[in-house]
Amino acid sequence: MTQWLAFAVQKIEELSILKRALNDGRKTVAAELAASARAVANRRTSPHIHDATVAARLAAASPAMRDRRSPYAVRQAAQADMLDLPAFPTTTIGSFPQTSAVRHVRAEHDRGNLGDAAYQQFLRGETERAIRWQEDVGLDMLVHGEFERNDMVQYFGERLSGFAFTAGGWVQSYGSRCVRPPILLGDVSRPAAMTVDWWRYAQSLTRKPVKGMLTGPVTILNWSFVRDDQPREISCRQIALAIRDEVADLEAAGARAIQIDEAALREGLPLRKRDWQHYLDWAVDCFRLSAAGVDDATQIHTHMCYSEFNDILPDIGAMDTDVISIETARSQMELLEGFARYHYPNAIGPGVYDIHAPRVPLQDEMVALMRLAQVHLRPEQLWVNPDCGLKTRKWDEVKPAIAAMVAAARTLRADLAGRA
Repeated sequence: MTQWLAFAVQKIEELSILKRALNDGRKTVAAELAASARAVANRRTSPHIHDATVAARLAAASPAMRDRRSPYAVRQAAQADMLDLPAFPTTTIGSFPQTSAVRHVRAEHDRGNLGDAAYQQFLRGETERAIRWQEDVGLDMLVHGEFERNDMVQYFGERLSGFAFTAGGWVQSYGSRCVRPPILLGDVSRPAAMTVDWWRYAQSLTRKPVKGMLTGPVTILNWSFVRDDQPREISCRQIALAIRDEVADLEAAGARAIQIDEAALREGLPLRKRDWQHYLDWAVDCFRLSAAGVDDATQIHTHMCYSEFNDILPDIGAMDTDVISIETARSQMELLEGFARYHYPNAIGPGVYDIHAPRVPLQDEMVALMRLAQVHLRPEQLWVNPDCGLKTRKWDEVKPAIAAMVAAARTLRADLAGRA
């Protein structure tokens, strides 16, 4: 596959060949041009790039596959019966602290210094401790913590066909954090379940619902280096069908809440505004294709990161997710004004504290934010959660913050009961 990839060194070589061709004539680089032509021809026909089964499945995907079986009001009633959650249900966005110990053990496993069995035992221990703590602190919907995941996109790219990875191609994400984006170079399919075993293990430890945690197709696409021999939307639809398979397997295993994160949906907007709607149409379509195959009683969540959503609210509404969590703590719930004007009908978890700062918020601050949220939205629409995942934080910050958040939700429930 390396014959189809060009990094800095290869691009400099290509420029040198072009310079020689321009200065001295094509005959002087005939061998190099022939090798390039062979590589291009091989790419057009290689089974590593083109999968007839994937193409046939995509061609057979019907518009009905993008639609949930019932409207939100019907689904909401079925989910309320299934999940039996209190008012202002509490949850987190998915990840818990990736401590130095977690990173060290993963690195030792990657280097071959720690066997698979010992690595799995370590991850199970981290997962069990996370579940027990969530039960103790009083969260309503739990997560397994994602200790096995190196990155929310890389993890899935490593388990899907059609992706390749560099050993040292690090890209700065934010602050001092770096990631290794996948290289999407071929047709995408899912050879095997990617998250079901970890969800099943976490759920076996508790009677409270545990969310299945997935990264959405648009985010996987936008945070990868994407092949240039077909439209991006075709690649995204292939990813969507792979994620749809994972959603179906999670539901079959017993998951009654599945979160499909689309953190990067808005950042994929084209530079020219006239091109926005075409992108949004297929991006929303891909999310729906990944999520819509479940029963009414299965609750679909999504999370979207810091962004200006007001100009794409109709498209967010068109995603038709049961619960969306967004980041609103720093804006003092200002973003909800747009959702209110749009008359957003589904449930929202407006973040009640900024996870990008080490400061532990006070319970009263979170209560005040949720009271502001109720100026814009009905109490029955509201969930209580942090702004984003907690991967980058420390446990000594996370534990008191989540305890305060749970206490804040109890205060809100008492307020609601007092108004009844």
